[in-house]
Amino acid sequence: MVKDILLEIGVEEIPSAYMPKAIADLKDIAEQKLNKARLRYQSINTFGTPRRLTLLVKELDEKQEDALVENRGPKKSAAFDGEGNPSKAGLGFARSQGLDFKELTVREYSGVEYMYAIKKDQGLLSQEVLPSILTDIIQSLSFPKSMRWGYHQFKFARPIRWLTAIYDDQLIELKIENIESVMHTIGHRFLSNGIIELKNVSHYREQLKQNFVILNQQERKEVISRQIKAVAAEVGGEPMDNENLLDEITYLVEYPTAFYGSFNPSYLEVPQEVLTTSMIEHQRYFPVFDKEGKLMPGFIGVNNGTADNLDFVRAGNERVLKARLEDALFFWNEDLKKNWDEVVEKLDSVLFHEKLGSVRKKVSRLQMNTAFIAGQMKGIDYKLADRAAFLCKADLLSNMVYEFPELQGIMGRYYALKAGEKAEICNAIYEHYLPRFAGDELPSSPIGIVLSLAEKIDHLTSFFAIGIKPSGSQDPYALRRQAIGIATIILDKKPGIDLEKSIGKAYDNLADEQLDRSREEVISDVLDFIHQRLRSILQERGYSYDVIDAVFAAPVKDPEEIEQRIQAISNFKKSAMMEDFMVVYNRANNLSKTWESEEVEETVLLEETEIKLLKEIKIVCPQVKASFEMKDYETGLKAIVNLRPFIDAFFDQVMVMSPDPQLKASRLGMLKIIANLCNFAADFSKLV
Repeated sequence: MVKDILLEIGVEEIPSAYMPKAIADLKDIAEQKLNKARLRYQSINTFGTPRRLTLLVKELDEKQEDALVENRGPKKSAAFDGEGNPSKAGLGFARSQGLDFKELTVREYSGVEYMYAIKKDQGLLSQEVLPSILTDIIQSLSFPKSMRWGYHQFKFARPIRWLTAIYDDQLIELKIENIESVMHTIGHRFLSNGIIELKNVSHYREQLKQNFVILNQQERKEVISRQIKAVAAEVGGEPMDNENLLDEITYLVEYPTAFYGSFNPSYLEVPQEVLTTSMIEHQRYFPVFDKEGKLMPGFIGVNNGTADNLDFVRAGNERVLKARLEDALFFWNEDLKKNWDEVVEKLDSVLFHEKLGSVRKKVSRLQMNTAFIAGQMKGIDYKLADRAAFLCKADLLSNMVYEFPELQGIMGRYYALKAGEKAEICNAIYEHYLPRFAGDELPSSPIGIVLSLAEKIDHLTSFFAIGIKPSGSQDPYALRRQAIGIATIILDKKPGIDLEKSIGKAYDNLADEQLDRSREEVISDVLDFIHQRLRSILQERGYSYDVIDAVFAAPVKDPEEIEQRIQAISNFKKSAMMEDFMVVYNRANNLSKTWESEEVEETVLLEETEIKLLKEIKIVCPQVKASFEMKDYETGLKAIVNLRPFIDAFFDQVMVMSPDPQLKASRLGMLKIIANLCNFAADFSKLV
């Protein structure tokens, strides 16, 4: 016979950020504990609202499965004395297992005979073991921050206020500190009728819904999504598509009702990013846009309750938002009065890092980095690039960025526009922070690309130079993000810069600082760090790991060229010529692997086939090198294939390892030329 289980952990409101993981952990832990206890079930579902975490187990077996338990004891040699009688060790083991010595079994383990106690573990009734299992599940849950309550020692995300634990229609007796399990639940904090008595598990969800709690988080999310779209449509607009905000609100309410509120259109003179950030970050509202994508003077909030008294709710929210927007308007107007050239000089008082000086010193380094990188690219206006580098950190001292740090760069662009700077400068100020996270937009303007690379290369090089690198999950200065940004920009925007020289220039710009590591060490480590991120990006883009490994093993450091080689070899690997190429490569590389010299003394060559091979090498080598220099790797690889008949004939008629040392050296030299020619593009021995 099978029965259902309900476990509800009633709590004070849990932070919304904790909920997705807590719900997933509750399911995983329950599965582990029930399986370990040999309790079979049809399904496990977990749900969560701000005030509860719920576990529902469908069709749990009424009894544990029986099991054979095997316990290994002492070695057989130790379990018997010299006369073949049971020793103290053997008798002690049998006694500890509740068996007679004669009931023990001898079995071999890793070539040694041991005494084994084999017992049948009779399964208990589910009702007998569930109290300890459910208690264990509750105690196994963990959160980013937990708290105690009263004088108790147990920690949970928030204080537990009730425990509902029911096995079909019977109470499962649990106790966590001062909380004992009950046969009831509690509905919405303000709208329910208080305690809801439960006769069995089956009516639990429906009873909650009648008391204004939508238990299923996915159902709540869908309700909220439908409501905000409908409310926006009523005013001729569309809500911002913000999945993170939707998820957060899902775990802030138990019974959602969306509503529209408005604010004075005069606030729209403030940049829309400021308004939307204020709505989202401070109030958890959805901004609304018209059909042309312009921000409307309104917002959509989600009330935790019904539509009753919604006018009062709306008025209260409008009043709170008005205060926020008044602050934003004040900050905006005050910032517009600033002279941004003077503000940049005040960055001397803002510490970037105790070993790296002020933000003003960083700006000077950025100007030098920008000039160096711009000099490697075509069509860059150096004066505009330098001006963008000079102004790019100025908004750090604005009132708006102080209030909303996530708007740095965005506000810098607006302030530069209002100050009359050229559009190229303004866009570069915004773009130099890009990409800010995985999947974010990349800088698109030439000056934006230059400044973004200059910023990220300076950031990485500076911290590596003072001995600061990411360790494990710790990366307080976001160095991994900077490396991913550099790799992605170079791959997708193809600026054509020499990354190694640019890192060296960034190191040289630190001449006034006390550095802990040498120039060569830093350049090598920063390149390697970027390459590690580059590997991951290339794998995510679908390139096979063996081709990636082969190219990274070759003497190439530029990310742009690395991808070009990987792309070419990936295509070539699928072609009909790949087999002939690998014959040439393997025959040449396997014998010459430990040989260093490419020298060939033509006068000592004896056989016609080796003379012909050398002649063909002299024809093919310049073709391949010219193709590789033009980054046309596929054409170069195809040219190497032309050596196949000549190298086959060579191996058929010639003994490479001749007893004549000069002849042997010349033959190995020819093979080394071919192997090195291939290995310039990639280490083909790593291909699978």
